[in-house]
Amino acid sequence: MIVDALLVLSFGGPEGPAEVRPFLENVTRGRGIPPERLDAVEEHYQHFGGISPINARNRELIAAVRERTDLPVYFGNRNWHPVVENTVAEMARDGVRRALVFATSAYGGYSACRQYHEDIARARKAVGDDAPELVKLRHFFDHPAFVTANADAVRAARAQLPAEVRDAARLVFTAHSVPESADAAAGPPEDGGHRYSTQVAEAARLIAADLDVAEHDVVWQSRSGPPQVPWLGPDIVDHLDAVRSAGAPAVIVAPVGFVSDHVEVIWDLDTEARDRAAELGMDFARAATAGPDPRFADMVVELIGEHVAGIAPRSLGRVPSAGCTVNGVPCAVDCCLPGRRPVHPA
Repeated sequence: MIVDALLVLSFGGPEGPAEVRPFLENVTRGRGIPPERLDAVEEHYQHFGGISPINARNRELIAAVRERTDLPVYFGNRNWHPVVENTVAEMARDGVRRALVFATSAYGGYSACRQYHEDIARARKAVGDDAPELVKLRHFFDHPAFVTANADAVRAARAQLPAEVRDAARLVFTAHSVPESADAAAGPPEDGGHRYSTQVAEAARLIAADLDVAEHDVVWQSRSGPPQVPWLGPDIVDHLDAVRSAGAPAVIVAPVGFVSDHVEVIWDLDTEARDRAAELGMDFARAATAGPDPRFADMVVELIGEHVAGIAPRSLGRVPSAGCTVNGVPCAVDCCLPGRRPVHPA
């Protein structure tokens, strides 16, 4: 496949106090989130000066990818500047006719994958007939570079703990929670759903195997829906109580569901979870996200090479990806569609 550029497509985040509320309103538009919930989340952002680190981390990733490829690399976001519609318009003005898209999520599911396809379609529609063809790169939750970068981040976090508790520290992986109904609908209908949670669990298993850790936990964080709607659990903060009750003197938290730090990492983990661990008398270490690791940028270039140079895809896992195949085949029509009733095989 001949391509003219790469688009790094991400979630977006505010870069100043005045941007926080408009950003949150963009994120939650049409979801019926009450204003008091936005007030609480806004306080989290303002605690860090109204700045999410996600845009800075993405710019660093883009700089690293540019060092590794001759392709022009563009940056667009779903919820904040630079918004993807403007970026795709810029690409069209620059004469880009076909580009690959690296979305900053390793997994399948609606918000982790299908919604990025919707972002791409919306941006192309906004630009019109001159919009370039955009092909989303595949999931990478089980790519060797992603696994080893996360494993080394856990090793570095373990080294931060007092020597006397390192061997007894509980390893806990976290990812962004989603409604149970959304996870049930994640993946092709014929597969019975739950592709998101299954892929997260597989990534955790592979990282733990690299670390030669016999036992670990997979928990969730950052739920934002009404309490009457069931979401994936347990929540990381609640789970720390169980870890302490089981006798662990320390915990290592690995945010495997995230590729870079943003407020949901530095607040939910570095603030709330860390504070709860201190209340329980546990030592706490948080592993870095994989995005800043040089191997992550290497992986992005390798994913590009699968399309432009016929590089054989590498994966360590035994869980398939939904859609976004190496050849750019789009997701099935009903894949990860919200509200779809999953088909459970007999």
